[in-house]
Amino acid sequence: MSSMRTSRLRAATSHSMLALLSLISVFPVYWMIASSFRRPEDLYDQSLLPWPLSVGNYRQVFDSLDVAGLLGNTLVIAVVTAAGRLIICLLAAYAFAAWDFRGRTVLFLAFVATWLIPFRVTMISNYLVLSNLGLLNTLAGVIVPNLCSALAVLMLRQHMQAFPRELLDAARIDGRGSWTTLWTVVVPNLRPALASLSILLFISAWNEYFWPALVLQRANSVVQLGIRGFLTAEGDDWGAVMAGSGLACLPVFALYLVMQRQVIDAFVRSGLR
Repeated sequence: MSSMRTSRLRAATSHSMLALLSLISVFPVYWMIASSFRRPEDLYDQSLLPWPLSVGNYRQVFDSLDVAGLLGNTLVIAVVTAAGRLIICLLAAYAFAAWDFRGRTVLFLAFVATWLIPFRVTMISNYLVLSNLGLLNTLAGVIVPNLCSALAVLMLRQHMQAFPRELLDAARIDGRGSWTTLWTVVVPNLRPALASLSILLFISAWNEYFWPALVLQRANSVVQLGIRGFLTAEGDDWGAVMAGSGLACLPVFALYLVMQRQVIDAFVRSGLR
């Protein structure tokens, strides 16, 4: 009985800690949404429940910005960047995990070492290349330099190395080439990992601010720059900032809801492995 009580106490303590950490993580999002529904004169009110509710901040955002256009441009950049990264990194990880060639380890370490180089270091060279190619002030100029991620390659390679080699050998015996084996054997078994990685890549591309601000050079280009327009030297309109930020979070929430099961499956499989 004592051991059962101890296990129940540990479970209750663990669940309480998880609930507390969840509340701490969710509270900033809740405060953003609550602040977006406050009236301008109540913006600095410290009450947890905004009352009376007001949609004035959202109305100001839609009156000041082309919300649909900004979200559309940002969505194009995030989707194309995430998809491009996922495909390119999948091919690179498959080569490092499934093929044996001279210098593979050295090449992989050199490839991963690029992850340690901050993007700000290569920013000027990338900007000059885009200028020579005529890609400044275009969405392609934001997308092309971000089509590869060393972190994504590292994560996928770790998953592929845990993949049963017997299945790959059986596919080769059946006469399947490397390309067919990748898409018919490896990818179907990596769907949870690919789903979770795609969400991370999408969020990373969606939240990017500095590089689009440098390349596009227009306030009304992506949603992050549009929201930044409410912070001016004349004064900061935090109500509009909160409303715009809430609208910018909707695509990320929608993506997570659609792929929630695959993400949970990925964490479960990682724990079992």
